[in-house]
Amino acid sequence: RSRTGGAGGPEAGGEGQGKIGGGMSGVPLLRVVLRSLGIGGNVLRLDTPASSRALLHASPGHPLPVRAVHSTPTFYNVKDTAQPAEEEVGTFTKLVEALGFTGPLKYSKWKIKIAGLRMYTCCVEKTDYEELFERCNLPDTLNSWFLVAQLHVWMSLVRMKQEGREGKYMCKYIVHSMWEDLEQRGKVMRIESGVLKEHIRIMTQNFYAAIFGYDEGILSDDRVLAASLWRHFFSKQCEDPRQLELMVEYVRKQMQYLDSMNGLDLLLTGEIKWRPLLEDNPQSVLKPESPAYNDEGL
Repeated sequence: RSRTGGAGGPEAGGEGQGKIGGGMSGVPLLRVVLRSLGIGGNVLRLDTPASSRALLHASPGHPLPVRAVHSTPTFYNVKDTAQPAEEEVGTFTKLVEALGFTGPLKYSKWKIKIAGLRMYTCCVEKTDYEELFERCNLPDTLNSWFLVAQLHVWMSLVRMKQEGREGKYMCKYIVHSMWEDLEQRGKVMRIESGVLKEHIRIMTQNFYAAIFGYDEGILSDDRVLAASLWRHFFSKQCEDPRQLELMVEYVRKQMQYLDSMNGLDLLLTGEIKWRPLLEDNPQSVLKPESPAYNDEGL
């Protein structure tokens, strides 16, 4: 019968008045209610008129058999682990940062800037470039120097971004110091201004591309990290798998070493000591010593 007219429509009493809601039968409506409660279709099948009558005429003293609902617990691996909650900030701070400025921080901004400059200095002065050039067959050029520097800067950024808003502010100054240093080195080498500007533009693009590649590699297995190093660190010019293996091992142990450092010490001092490229036991877990600094954080 039609639901919109004729004998089965709302105008016709009889059966039309015996249906719940006037337009939906009792069984479908009950099924909708059960689903809304999260029970779904696993509790009871209401496909036949007999089951419909049994359900509608069940007495309170004789409950119907109900099938148990089974739920599978969710197990998280390393990649699915919930991240710590972001630091809660006020409305004014959100507004200021939405305009491109930095809101109030726990520590003085100039202290964080000094620590950021010192951390960048550790990236370029406490790294054994000669050994890396020799072991990885890199030419002794400004571009090779930048490839090594950006790898260590990226590892520093990964570590400091774990320190909340202060760490992110420090990351901005580390990157700013890197571009300032690169420009000064180009001028010392007497590279023409126009050529240097074009080189910095290309290096900027390569730097942010490398960041995405390294991030993917550090969150994945060694094959993905090796592929990223081959593209960005070796510029697709590496044919010796032992060199890739050496650099994958180098990045992994440096990240472990940085993660073991105290975040407050890094924010106030910016001191980083890198593990050497070759070690007797590269799989060992080292714990760094806490740096000494005065009350001013210097």
